[in-house]
Amino acid sequence: MELLDFLRETQAEVRSQMNEGSPYAEMIFSDIVMQHMADIGMTFEPVVCHHRGQYRNAILRLSGYALSDDQDQLDLFVSLYDGVDELTPVPDGDTKTAVEQCLRFLSLCADGNMAQRLDPSSDVASLAGTLQAIYNGLEQIRVFVLTDKVARSKSFQTRQISGKSVRLEVMDIERLHRHLSEGKPRDELIVDFNEVSGSPLPCIFVPGGDEDYGYALAAIPANALQLLYEKFGARLLEANVRSFLSVKGKGVNAGIQQTLRNEPGRFMAYNNGIVIVADELHFGRTPDGSVGISWIKGLQIVNGGQTTASIYFTKRKYPDTDLDRVRVPAKIIVMHAQDPAKEEALVSDISRFANSQNAVRQSDLSANKPYHVEVEKLSLSVFCPDGVGRWFYERAAGSYNTLLARDGTTPAKLKKIKEDIPAARRITKTDLAKYLNAWNKKPDVVSLGNQKNFDKFMGELVSADGMETPLPTVAEYKTMIAKTKLFRDAQKLLRPQFQAFQANVTAYTVAVVSELIGPQIDLDKIWMKQGCSPALMAQISTWANEVNAVLHRTANGRMISEWAKRPECKDAVLGARYSAPAKGIPEMR
Repeated sequence: MELLDFLRETQAEVRSQMNEGSPYAEMIFSDIVMQHMADIGMTFEPVVCHHRGQYRNAILRLSGYALSDDQDQLDLFVSLYDGVDELTPVPDGDTKTAVEQCLRFLSLCADGNMAQRLDPSSDVASLAGTLQAIYNGLEQIRVFVLTDKVARSKSFQTRQISGKSVRLEVMDIERLHRHLSEGKPRDELIVDFNEVSGSPLPCIFVPGGDEDYGYALAAIPANALQLLYEKFGARLLEANVRSFLSVKGKGVNAGIQQTLRNEPGRFMAYNNGIVIVADELHFGRTPDGSVGISWIKGLQIVNGGQTTASIYFTKRKYPDTDLDRVRVPAKIIVMHAQDPAKEEALVSDISRFANSQNAVRQSDLSANKPYHVEVEKLSLSVFCPDGVGRWFYERAAGSYNTLLARDGTTPAKLKKIKEDIPAARRITKTDLAKYLNAWNKKPDVVSLGNQKNFDKFMGELVSADGMETPLPTVAEYKTMIAKTKLFRDAQKLLRPQFQAFQANVTAYTVAVVSELIGPQIDLDKIWMKQGCSPALMAQISTWANEVNAVLHRTANGRMISEWAKRPECKDAVLGARYSAPAKGIPEMR
């Protein structure tokens, strides 16, 4: 899909989630982009938190945030959304202004001057108070500008805010397109080893002959990787399927940190190393006269992102760590393919197979489970009541775009596919798990985020004796779609009503609907109409406001997004008193 087509598809997705006349397209765009970044491991579970304010003469802006489970890494997001349908450049001055407005918000929170200026009951006040409390313990802070325009600069110089380094990046429509279309995801990064390690990098090079790649084996100084991560950050890892998450606990990152601290000389013996792809290698002579890599163009770490980031964070947290004794084994693959599509397919396969021995997302591992295969079969065979349209179950990531590319070979065919199976009827595995768990009165699990919710959803498909639950029938599939429509219609309705934590409010409201009137709702009617009645939507709106009040009352000053994850929150919300359902709701028996 070309960039212009992708832009228009993205705008159509934004508009499909808007209520008529809703002024919050920017929130929807932010939500779409942040959720994508979370899905590919670039950030943590994001929360839309729309704030515009002023401090003295300074404008403050925030569109959302994401905080690691250990509260040691923070991402802030600020959106520059204009709803354009043509490729439009965004001046660096505009992105820098947005960055400054977000940094002012962060600085005021860090210094304790933000929370005290806000209404204590406001959602932003709880965020500001949390940031003030955890700021000293933060190990990584990033600010992302999200825009539907094309930015010339994708990153800016790191800034110092209240004693912390803050990395600044731009996720524009071009970068988003690279991610979602599986086009060339790596920036044109050039690494000069004469600069980062003082001389060419010693290596063994195998040209590759007639193959579409060559490769080199090397041992990269950990100091060089630390400098590269400091300079380029996540741009080094964009082709990877995961990002650095946490060094706490007993996981792989904790082990890497322990080796760096206690046995640096044995790091190369213990570590599996990293895999790098590159566009070009240029060679020179090392001090002893052997062949070495002078510089690499288009470098991308496709396996070993955790190792690279762990080296950086360990050295920053423990400055006395002796990286001079640490070497990291590296396989460097240089692309020779002339066809860009074949080249990127090769890069994708290298990344996939290089990571196959490491922990990957449960949603990726579960694609071939009988449950998901059966839901996909049902989505291909069960038509909507009009006998023409269908829903699309995206069992494998990217399969909807593959359908468009494979079968939409002419403009007319592409238009027909989009009419019969519009993007608004695409459901991912994590989407379905969210909708069903919300209806099954597990809003606390939904609030854990897409991946953790999916993990628990999959766990419950297997009984105590290890047997999987029966596969869904046609009738059960139609019920799934009805629950999907109810959740999505509620989300679309409620998004403009709540500028922060609307995802939590939506999940809890759907759970309350299921608790109070679920047995009386005829889901077949929602399937037949492919939507919910105005009367049911009005009832959902009423209960959503009551749910929001209960969430805030019981949170006792905690951030709603954190309180909503706890079973005690679920018990408090589902156990609260609500107004009686209105009469005349068509879906009620």
